Amino acid sequence: MKEKFFITTAITYTSKLPHIGNIYEIILTDSIARYKKKRGYDVFFLTGTDEHGQKIQAEAEARGVSPQEYVDEIAGGIRKLWDLYECEYDRFIRTTDERHMETVKKIYTRLYEQGDIYKGSYEGMYCAPCESFWTESQLKDGRCPDCGAEVKKASEEAYYLKLSNYTDRLVKYYEEHPDFIMPVSRKNEMINNFIKPGLQDLCVSRSSFTWGIPLDFDKKHVSYVWIDALSNYITAIGYDPDKPTEEFKKLWPADLHVIGKDIVRFHTIYWPIILMALGLPLPKKILGHPWLLFGESKMSKSKGNVLYGDRLAEQFGVDAVRYYLLSEMGFLNDGSITYESLISRINSDLANVLGNLVSRTAAMIKQYFGGRIPDFSGNTSPEDTTLRNAVSEAKRTMFAKMDEYCVADAVAAVMNALKACNKYIDETAPWLLAKDPEKRVRLADVMATLTESIRICASLMFPFIPSTSRRIAEIFGCGEEALDYDIPDYSFPVSGKTVAQESVKLFERIDEKKFMADIAREKEIVSAAEKKPSAEKKAGQAETISIDDFAKVNLTVGKVIACEKVAKSDKLLKLTVDIGEIRTVASGIARFYSPEELIGRKVILVSNLRPANIRGIESNGMILASGEDDVKVVFVDDSVPVGTKVR
Repeated sequence: MKEKFFITTAITYTSKLPHIGNIYEIILTDSIARYKKKRGYDVFFLTGTDEHGQKIQAEAEARGVSPQEYVDEIAGGIRKLWDLYECEYDRFIRTTDERHMETVKKIYTRLYEQGDIYKGSYEGMYCAPCESFWTESQLKDGRCPDCGAEVKKASEEAYYLKLSNYTDRLVKYYEEHPDFIMPVSRKNEMINNFIKPGLQDLCVSRSSFTWGIPLDFDKKHVSYVWIDALSNYITAIGYDPDKPTEEFKKLWPADLHVIGKDIVRFHTIYWPIILMALGLPLPKKILGHPWLLFGESKMSKSKGNVLYGDRLAEQFGVDAVRYYLLSEMGFLNDGSITYESLISRINSDLANVLGNLVSRTAAMIKQYFGGRIPDFSGNTSPEDTTLRNAVSEAKRTMFAKMDEYCVADAVAAVMNALKACNKYIDETAPWLLAKDPEKRVRLADVMATLTESIRICASLMFPFIPSTSRRIAEIFGCGEEALDYDIPDYSFPVSGKTVAQESVKLFERIDEKKFMADIAREKEIVSAAEKKPSAEKKAGQAETISIDDFAKVNLTVGKVIACEKVAKSDKLLKLTVDIGEIRTVASGIARFYSPEELIGRKVILVSNLRPANIRGIESNGMILASGEDDVKVVFVDDSVPVGTKVR
């Protein structure tokens, strides 16, 4: 029976769509979950959205919609982002889910009846963005110590959680479980900054707004942030104070909560105390990761330095962004992102080291062995041994670092192995071996050893860049099963496979100068559009959109690899299109093209449309074409690689 591993992200607040710094957390958690699955664990990965609070109510009122309509839209956008970045979560909880809200009511009632919650009133300085009360002494330069926003004096009736009842138990738990909070510096912050000065009881209800979960024992009050939000980790898996489900009994306690360093206090002080009050075991570990900064500054819309995940994915590709975030963000210190640093990392690591290695190797196998990966003879040279040792060491290091959740170090270990593969090519010089018929066996051993080393590295990279790892497996004629960790190293499972015939570049080099010039032009266009007075739209004139609106459309070059008419329809064709992944598209062009005219042609696909069910076909995209009465598909020159983004 597999050992379970229950991992969670913090749930994302639905006041706004998250920027790339917020997206880092879900990608980090996904990489750990994928690694654990590959190591044989029974993984359950939970994420979701936090959907109550005064800030959301205010945003909804400003938009003229109900709070539920507002959070439905934002939560849908967040889930779409998580899916875009290939995060394989098992459950997505929303705190407006009926089961969650009913269980939270029971939790409040139990804590109230036990005497852990009491009614009081609060007078203090209130920060609306953080939805937090502060004392005068806690303010920093008269502002919120967390976000720096202005605070206002506020007073209202509220219920409080008696933290003091459990402080001694919490400190004892820290002492008995020294690895409970990671890294250890976060634990020291909690002890020195919050516990030693004395914990103040926690406000857990509000009576000045209505967008929350109504409390059964006092209808004037609604849930306030932390009991509601933190309880998602148990309500999502079936906790009920009266009768917890079998799933809850199997999964709880959580093996790892992955959260940002700014909410460590809530997860390592308030959450353990809530669990103690409920008589439940505490999570095994809490990882407080650092922040992703823009350059040296925290991302802020007011500063104009916010980067968004969907835009970056369109510009650079999902795996390139995943790789950058996971390699850039250390265990202890904040990471940084700029366009320049992202481009530099893509060019150096992904295009030069990984992409060039795969394309060189595939090309040599095609040239020297007709595309068939040769068998290994069993004779090992010193160069072979050196490479094997480098790859084996990278695997040991990668496993050790992932077990410690030092993901950036794990990525670096695999990149070192890929560099060793490139060095191996230079040292063995297959192009010289190919000129000597007597060295044919040696040439085969070199290519077999190189291919097997790449396979191992691709398997190690799978938690970080899954689509690219799958693509590497496909290039060398095998499926995702070749990326399993239980395959013995240098057992040469891909021997005899056929290398993909189409030459593929995993990652294109990016011209930084041109890219930055394009970005500057975009900003100028947007700035000019914002400054230009709006004129009345002329009759029949199409509505204009901004460059940001257009940038949301992903246009991707794809190759039609199969096409057929749709039964009982004289308009529809069913196309199978390769854009680096296989897409099925239903297109109303049957009156203008036969399937034979399309198969083998390259087209432009709108690749980020929401899937639509058309005549029983799940259509994932739209073919670019012109005209209405005489439709002409836009074909692309055959020299343009599949997967190329159209700008």
